[in-house]
Amino acid sequence: MTTNDAAAPAPSPASYSLADVSRRGLFALAGAASALAATPAGARTWGSGFTHSVASGEPQGTSVLLWTRFVADAETVLEWEVSDTADFARIASAGTVTASASRDWCAKAIANGLEPDRWYYYRFTAPGGTVSDIGRTRTLPEGGVQKFRLAVFSCSNFGFGWFNSYAHAAEANDCDLAVHLGDYIYEYGAGNYPSAAQADPGRDLEPDNEIVTLADYRTRYATYRADPDLRRLHQSLPMIAVWDDHESANDSWTDGAQNHQPDSEGPWDVRKAIAKRVYREWMPVSDEPYAAYDIGDLATIFRLDTRLEGRNEQLDLGTVLEGASDPEAALAALVKFREGDWADPSRQLLGEAQEQWLAEGLAASTARGATWQVLAQQVLMGNLRSPAALAEQAGGSLPDFIRQRMMAAAMASRVGLPLNMDAWDGYPAARERVFKAALEADANLLVLAGDTHNAWAFDLDHAGAKVGVEVGVQGTTSPGFESYLSFVPPADLANALVAENAQLQWADTAQRGYMTVELTPARATTEFRFVEGVRQRSTRLAGTKRVSVGAGARTLDA
Repeated sequence: MTTNDAAAPAPSPASYSLADVSRRGLFALAGAASALAATPAGARTWGSGFTHSVASGEPQGTSVLLWTRFVADAETVLEWEVSDTADFARIASAGTVTASASRDWCAKAIANGLEPDRWYYYRFTAPGGTVSDIGRTRTLPEGGVQKFRLAVFSCSNFGFGWFNSYAHAAEANDCDLAVHLGDYIYEYGAGNYPSAAQADPGRDLEPDNEIVTLADYRTRYATYRADPDLRRLHQSLPMIAVWDDHESANDSWTDGAQNHQPDSEGPWDVRKAIAKRVYREWMPVSDEPYAAYDIGDLATIFRLDTRLEGRNEQLDLGTVLEGASDPEAALAALVKFREGDWADPSRQLLGEAQEQWLAEGLAASTARGATWQVLAQQVLMGNLRSPAALAEQAGGSLPDFIRQRMMAAAMASRVGLPLNMDAWDGYPAARERVFKAALEADANLLVLAGDTHNAWAFDLDHAGAKVGVEVGVQGTTSPGFESYLSFVPPADLANALVAENAQLQWADTAQRGYMTVELTPARATTEFRFVEGVRQRSTRLAGTKRVSVGAGARTLDA
């Protein structure tokens, strides 16, 4: 992080290169961020005025959404300005927006009338002359596009450690757009994921209870958004964001969640509505549950909701195996389940309306000549079964409940059932409908996934036809398989998973970080960036891994 506060002018679109945008002194946040990082979270208050810097999102060719938070004694009208120069000598768009207690003092405005494919600066000004931090954003390109790069994140649990992935992405300054695939916050109280032993002592949660009420959710977002590296990321790049389950409650679906108990926590519909409301207050997002973003003739990004919009309740292997008295009975129950409930063609992950919207959008994207169709969504789409050898390796070294789960997963794998019923694997008919729509549209499908905390690269196929590829991003801080399968060396686990699953081409199950996805007319290249760790604040990388797919190939390069 730099403490140089001098601002550098934005380059013109004609000469634009990411390398031209100075990493030094773009924003005044840097010095304040260092002081904030040194302050224990539990000792902070957010005060008044501009409390949480600025953010932008929902970019289009001629518009972008702007966000800030301004706390005052009464409803306050703020002025906002957008300029193509850091000194705001030329104003490209301007207007007013109101900050009020009814939206937790968060204010959002749409800046229209902008030029495509252009970096801009923006700021907010209060009636007394107080000015917010200066943010940087950009519009999406139109027409012919030769390159566009995404920084992709997921699973950022505050208590496990520092958001070094965000810090590295801001420092690297080599992407056009941030994409967050969900689990931006976690709902748990202190001592429950992370446990007291796992928690970073410098990362205290506010509030320390599980969040259920409107005030709870607002305070939790305020805690996360006070993180200096998350602030810096938002200040540097526009973001497309989708929620996953922890923005509401673990393993959520349309009508409930694993981590919601109506008897003690009230009706699910109330909690879900609160979670949605606060997410939309605190995030630079629209109120639309799903949306599309055109990157000229290069790509269309489809932001999907696989969690709350239309998802049926998850199936449970434990329930299937209840009462099975021996291995033969267990296998028989699993086969019956595989042919029955699991394959039920009526089960939904997106919901009928979103599924139809996506099918039409894929067709429209290819019809207009876009090279790539990118799904920005939450959960793994590729097939993933558990290697039987894992249960054998566990032996008697694990607690009974973990060993029993591993044995159940191994038996499920024997009959062709997946490891994770909370992913697309638990909704095979819904996945087949999406694959069919992609093939009918002649799409170059590139699926982005989060949720698992591990890194993945899949080839996707349907009924013998190549559909596309999927890249799953490792967690920002949330731990992966290494945290509960510590008896298996990570390289051995990854190799076993690849050997067991024909679609899976590569995996890393032990490192945190983020990924960049570079799109060109000829190729989509993903670089997995692994941070050295999350217990200390740092932007050092431990290593990288690249995977690539050619346009039209629909399989990863060998």
